[in-house]
Amino acid sequence: MVIDFNLPTYITLLRIALIPLLTVVFYLPWNYSNLACTLIFIIAGITDWLDGYLARKMRMETPFGAFLDPVADKLMVACVLVIIVQQQASAFLAIPAAVIIGREITIASLREWMAEIGQRATVNVSKLAKWKTAAQMVAIGLLLYRNDLMGIPVNSIGIVLLYIAALLTLWSMVNYLKAALSVIAKT
Repeated sequence: MVIDFNLPTYITLLRIALIPLLTVVFYLPWNYSNLACTLIFIIAGITDWLDGYLARKMRMETPFGAFLDPVADKLMVACVLVIIVQQQASAFLAIPAAVIIGREITIASLREWMAEIGQRATVNVSKLAKWKTAAQMVAIGLLLYRNDLMGIPVNSIGIVLLYIAALLTLWSMVNYLKAALSVIAKT
């Protein structure tokens, strides 16, 4: 099997390459490392939108790209949540981070298994999962920046959004599991 590398795939690979860059910048003893990390994370978010847009617009969708895109997203989220929790070490942040990372592993595994039994469409991305992702990405961006901005408690807002994302994460996971179990029950 030949893997088809095209522009959208290279953009997805760029998102994966941004993970170690963000991690190194995060730990630099530099006053603006939080701002730089936030910008890198925003660039990664733009590449997430751009690779999908270009793949559809230019008719360059490939099975490898469809596989790699969510992997890149999950890698970015998991790695960034780990460094945020390490920096702001507390159960208060570790719990929603563990819920989000655990859900991502569970749903990725479920999708793989459902694909094995020919039911991949049963666990397609839902609108609820898109809301979860939006809350998660904004929360992570705020937690990376973490400094108050014009009197706005950025880190506190990030924590609240992370909890909202964790709740949406659990809700969407339950929906995915219900859909999968209904298919499994019929087989």
